[in-house]
Amino acid sequence: MLEKNYSGFILETGTDEAGRGCLAGPVTAAAVILPADFENTILNDSKQLSEKDRFLLKPIIEQYAVCYSVTHLFPDEIDEINILNASMKGMQECILKLKQKPDFIIVDGNRALNAKLGLKNTFGKQFSVEEIEHLKSIPNQSIIKGDGKFLSIAAASILAKTYRDEYMEKIHHEFPMYNWKQNKGYPTKEHREAIRIHGTTKYHRMSFRLLPDQLELDFFEL
Repeated sequence: MLEKNYSGFILETGTDEAGRGCLAGPVTAAAVILPADFENTILNDSKQLSEKDRFLLKPIIEQYAVCYSVTHLFPDEIDEINILNASMKGMQECILKLKQKPDFIIVDGNRALNAKLGLKNTFGKQFSVEEIEHLKSIPNQSIIKGDGKFLSIAAASILAKTYRDEYMEKIHHEFPMYNWKQNKGYPTKEHREAIRIHGTTKYHRMSFRLLPDQLELDFFEL
């Protein structure tokens, strides 16, 4: 069973992201505040669950959460500020979008939520001074593998994963040759072969190594 609370505060939010290692599509973050009496025997780190179980849990989390939010950060912003900063910024944006201000934040990973605030990026949301102060005012704790330890982080991982998967299935219809419906933008052999044959799209992350070195040579010789 996952733990319900880390800090002792009632309004504790868990936050996580999905899609950090993908070659295409957004990195998607989520934040969830669960009620103190919330219980679910299936809920776990999204990576430990089947797709069926993740989509079974999605409406349950949305129904019973005190509040939740989800944010996509798209490839142009990822390419500009790098994937690590984009992942963190996505979780920060989710905190700002919550209908209730949390008393404490637990973050999956090893990086504090407010490690970098107010990046001067061209794309995406620009944080105001008030929003930066809002984020700074909330204590937070990073927890390595927290999505397998605490219910709220696990719930955030479920929402981040399912919302991102739904987005990738949507854009699959625009570019079906990459089979994003199946690979969700991850660097599978099939996805990289499609990039080699068809080139890139507006949904690809151009700052990533989209092809291995030898395939890159083949690509540019075509």
